[in-house]
This record gives sequence, structure tokens and C-alpha cells, in this order.
Amino acid sequence: MSKNGIPSVSVFRFLSRAGQILKNPLPFHHENFEKLGAIFRVNLGFGKSMIFSRDAKLAQYVLQKNHKNYHKSEIQTKELAKYVGKGLLTSEGDHWKKQRKLLQPTFHKKQLVQLLTAIQKAITAELDKITTNAPIDVFPIFNDLAFQTVVKSLFSSAANQKDINRLQYITESAQRMLVKELRQPFKKWWFHLSGELARNKDLTLEARDILKKLVQDRKESKERKGDLLDMLLEARYEDGNGMDAEQLIDEILIIFTAGHETTSNALTFTCELLARHSEVQEKVATEVRSARAQSTSLMEFIKSCSYTKQVIEESMRLYPPVYFIDRVNFEEDTFENLVIPKGSNLLFSLFEIHRSKEFWQEPEKFDPDRFAEGKALQYSAYYYPFGAGPRMCIGNNFAMYEMILATAEVVEKFKISAKTENIKIKPLITLKPEEAFLEFNLR
Repeated sequence: MSKNGIPSVSVFRFLSRAGQILKNPLPFHHENFEKLGAIFRVNLGFGKSMIFSRDAKLAQYVLQKNHKNYHKSEIQTKELAKYVGKGLLTSEGDHWKKQRKLLQPTFHKKQLVQLLTAIQKAITAELDKITTNAPIDVFPIFNDLAFQTVVKSLFSSAANQKDINRLQYITESAQRMLVKELRQPFKKWWFHLSGELARNKDLTLEARDILKKLVQDRKESKERKGDLLDMLLEARYEDGNGMDAEQLIDEILIIFTAGHETTSNALTFTCELLARHSEVQEKVATEVRSARAQSTSLMEFIKSCSYTKQVIEESMRLYPPVYFIDRVNFEEDTFENLVIPKGSNLLFSLFEIHRSKEFWQEPEKFDPDRFAEGKALQYSAYYYPFGAGPRMCIGNNFAMYEMILATAEVVEKFKISAKTENIKIKPLITLKPEEAFLEFNLR
């Protein structure tokens, strides 16, 4: 037992499991939760520790009720920021408030309507690449789909395929490097000495140069495309000024990082679940056919696909793309009988909260009816697919529209069947699927 009555995992036990934790930390976390309870501390060595929690009431308290006493940890504000800059996701304090207020209107539902056609075209183009009647790993397809959707929404047709491919490579390379740094802190000296860290920072600079050229070309053209780039360029602070060039690039990099990774993961897991539940798949197909016949616009179609939305919500419950949320408290805090010392690193496991028997009936079961109209509100205190509180993901509507359109089109075109027994996961910065082999047959 450590101070404040929080059970503790020794640094020796942490280091002895380092190999497993690097590959997949979730079994280690689950084992500790089952043995030690809803809150435990892991000693990382050198006087550092982290508090892990699957207590949904504590999460709600930290993320919503007393959010002013908590800020994001250095994982995002420092480690991630060195690759993507000080955008909305990685900023804190007054700078975050300023950026949130500036960008909020850009992601309003009314603004997103004008992007739906571009989103639909990007989805259709990528789904046309699906080969039928043979097992394929579907994740690369959805990964490309989500990245292309972000690019087309940002730049319309301005970005060439060479630049798009390079930006995607750099974005994914930075994530792999960050995972190594976070899970192997004891190798930090090697990452510096080997030049691996420097190489990834150089790649980030290359991405910034590509984006700067795209922005400059748009400014010089004086054309208005009605895309996200136009909206970002036209956004104004209270003093009437727009973002400077570097801040704009920071926000674009954040949109790339947050906007494609989580969506591709969620779409893959959704199709994996549909492949294993044919009755749900057919219910989606029936809904989509009806909505397609009766809708006069893409937004009307999206609103008509309520069951499809439930399927995606249930998929994100079982496999939340953002599977943990971290916070650090400014001042000592007390929650119920727990004393949280100033500067404590807290990590909330959404994966565990979303599968808790305390909150969910048959939590391991895939049941989209949990989120039927009138039911979803009862889960709001322990369902966080897009985070919670003031820092809830600003792009949640964009992501849901994209996922509904993509899932609807997939099921409308294909019957999906699974080619592996179990769904495999690969937790990195986000919760990624692994070996997602499915077979698609034309309807």
C-alpha cells in the first residue's frame, strides 16, 4: 500500500513486464485493476509514478466537475507537441481557450454540411479499391479512406497524391516514434544517440513545409473552395486578426493526427463487429436502402441512419479509439476518501470503463440497441468516445458524419464476413486493430 491508501505496483514489476507493456499494456492494466481495485499507482522509477483509474465517477469529477484544477500531461503538451506543434489538442491555459473559441464555429454542424459532398466522394473513391471474394486486411483501406477524407475536406483537390502520401507517412511515423518514447523511457538516451529522434523531427519539418506551400498557393490563388482550409483562413480572433502561419500549420497537423487515426480505427472495428453479427449487418443494410430512397440530401440521409449510428457508438464503446485520457492536477484535490497530491499523473482507462460490469449489462456483448433513442443519455457519465467536459473532441460531429457515410456505403455494397476467430487489437497512441482480415462479397 502506498500513501493515500492507493495500492502500488513496484518499479521492479513494471520493468519486468516492459516487453509485454510495449506490445500491449492493456492486459497488464486489467490484471492490476482486478487485483488492486479501480485505482492503483505504478512506480516508474526515478521518483516518478502514474495513477491508473477505471473509476467513472472520478473521471467525471476530473474531466467535468472540477476540470479547472486539471491539465493535460506532458504526453500531449510536450511529447506530442514536438511533432505537431501547439494546436488545440496539445495546448493549455489561455492559449487553448483562445484557439477553442476561434475554431469552434468551424466545426459547427451548419459549417460541416458544405463538406459532406467532398467527404462522400473521398469515401466512394477509397471503397472502390476493395477487392471481393478473398480475405483482405481492411485496416489499410480505412486508414487511407480516413486520411483522404481529411485531406479532401481541408484542401479540396489542391493536394497532389505525392504530397498526400508523404504527409500520411510522416504522420504515422511520428506516432510510432512517440509510442517508443512513452513505453520505453529508459531508452531515451538511445533515441537521441542513434539519431532516430532527430530523423523524426526532420520529417515533421518536411510536413510543415508541404503544408505551408499548400496554404500559400491557396492565398495566392484568391479562390474560395468552401473547404476547411478556407474556414481556418477566415477564422478571426476577437481582435479581428486571423491565425499566423505557424499556428495555422499547428492546427492542420492536429487535424491530420486526430482526424484520421481515430476514424480509421473505429471504422475497422465497426466492420469487424458487423462481420461477426450478420443480423445487425442486415438491419443496417435495410435502414440504408430506405434512407437512400427517401433522402434528398446527405445530411437528411445521415439523420435517417439512426441504427447505423448506434452500431458505431457501440463499436466505440467496445473499442474506443482514444482508450485512455490523462490529466495532472494543479493543486491537491480530494475526491470522496481519496487525496490526490498536487502534480499527480492520472490516467483514466476508457477501455476498462466502457467494459465495466458496474455500468453495462453484459459488457462484452455487442448490442447496438444500448444506444437506441432515449437510452443513450443514461450512459453519459461513463461513456467517453470523444472525451468529456470542455476538452471534448471538437471534431466529433465531423467524425460521426464520416463514419455513418462510410459504414452505410460499405454495408450497402457488400456482405462482410470474418476470416479470423477473434478481433485483435494493437494499442498505440490510439487503439488500433491488428490483422483485421475480412471478406467482402457484392450484394
